[in-house]
Amino acid sequence: MDNIRILGIESSCDETGVAIYDSEQGICAHQLYSQVKLHSEYGGVVPELASRDHVRKIIPLIEQTLAEANCKPQAISAIAYTQGPGLIGALLVGATVARSLAYGWNKPAIGIHHLEGHLLAPMLEDERPDYPFLALLVSGGHTQICEVRGLGDYRLIGESIDDAAGEAFDKTAKIMGLDYPGGPLLAKLAEQGDGSEKRFPRPMTDRPGLDFSFSGLKTFAANRVAAVEQTPQNMANIAQAFQDAVVDTLAIKCKRAVKQTGFKRLVVAGGVSANKQLRHKLAQLMSAQGGQVYYPRAEYCTDNGAMIAYAGFCHYRQRQDAGLAIEVFPRWPLSEKVCS
Repeated sequence: MDNIRILGIESSCDETGVAIYDSEQGICAHQLYSQVKLHSEYGGVVPELASRDHVRKIIPLIEQTLAEANCKPQAISAIAYTQGPGLIGALLVGATVARSLAYGWNKPAIGIHHLEGHLLAPMLEDERPDYPFLALLVSGGHTQICEVRGLGDYRLIGESIDDAAGEAFDKTAKIMGLDYPGGPLLAKLAEQGDGSEKRFPRPMTDRPGLDFSFSGLKTFAANRVAAVEQTPQNMANIAQAFQDAVVDTLAIKCKRAVKQTGFKRLVVAGGVSANKQLRHKLAQLMSAQGGQVYYPRAEYCTDNGAMIAYAGFCHYRQRQDAGLAIEVFPRWPLSEKVCS
């Protein structure tokens, strides 16, 4: 088979990612622009501003990526882009650019499910899982456990019924007065905790099933912040107790999923998968179960073009082409994923 090169474009929210995946070299170029500074004064992502910034950044990033890979358009085999879920304006920027380039360069265009990109990101590492495996997708927008039996064969077996884990991290950090985005800052602050804070609840672990709920935990943390003197040490202790509760809850549910399915491989992906305590806890869990846990490297945990380029490569081998129609899916369950 001839060498395959896929240009991947990610623009689902507040990061513009572009990468090239080469079937022989792996990721040979990768550019990422974050809009954190743009949105920080608002304490969250402003969809209209996000869309406008993608418009400004996406073409220069594509040019930089092609230059970094020393790659001409004619050497690109196909263009993959995030088709959903995400902010509709941001998705449309990436989809429009990708389809336009595909038309101009006479290449196939491949629409990729954002969560499938995260799910496949560990495949970019030297040590990669074989199918089947469990996947814990944990980010600011999603907390899900899926059975993964093969490419495109995904069955959702657990999900959050309210706030996602990453969303709860960010909202709790905001309550504590931390800057945006607060999740990583809360995790860093938790390292200074002395263990003296009262134990936070582990929501929905006292009942069967694999679903999650983190909204009440956020409220519990807010009540604790209001009840204590807001000294740096007290805030660190609350951050520690909150993080312990989230990590333990995720681990308890993953342990149940392992027992339920019998799978011995667990993939953890999404922005929260970079959390050090979560990685340590789940590594211990899978070792005790006689299994193994797999993660993407830190730079591929958050939204990025590399995961979209790789997912595009997987679907290109099945000769899936999105054609010329520009269509995005702001809401798109992974279990209903289709490439169109």
